[in-house]
Amino acid sequence: MTRKKGGFFTFICSLLPGAGEMYMGFFKQGISIMSLFFIMIVFSSWLELGPLMFVLPVLWFYSFFHVHNLSGLSDEEFYAIEDSFIFESENHKITQFLGGDKSRKILAVSLIVVGVFALWNIFSEYVEVLFETLGIQLGWIYDFMDNVPQIIFAIAIILLGIHLIRGKKKELNQLQDMNQ
Repeated sequence: MTRKKGGFFTFICSLLPGAGEMYMGFFKQGISIMSLFFIMIVFSSWLELGPLMFVLPVLWFYSFFHVHNLSGLSDEEFYAIEDSFIFESENHKITQFLGGDKSRKILAVSLIVVGVFALWNIFSEYVEVLFETLGIQLGWIYDFMDNVPQIIFAIAIILLGIHLIRGKKKELNQLQDMNQ
């Protein structure tokens, strides 16, 4: 149940992305924002993708101002707001995408890739020690092995971007066909 709150505790909770929303009773929104914030930190640190950290201030400011906009609404407007995950839209395309068979496959592949990266980091150290023990100097291979997770992640981001562009183009073409 959402309850309109304001004042000092709203400000304090708004300093942590998602906490302010949860304090005001919007738990789905708060959990979505907080999860996204900390997942971004973990992935950018683990995969050594520093530029991904530039998204964090945007997410922080969104959450901060969202909480203060909620607290500034009139009572009628505030109580009319329905708690939903931040990825839901009015037509629920994203929600349908996340609940379908295609999304399960994407989630499964993502989990497998994360597991492979974790194993890669563990076993690459043992391979490095093995080569050093055998007296084989392959410095460039060590460097490449250290960068494989970042390379694969970068390729995945590029492919996702291409997929999103193609999807938007198909959507626009369908709209043009319907209008004609």
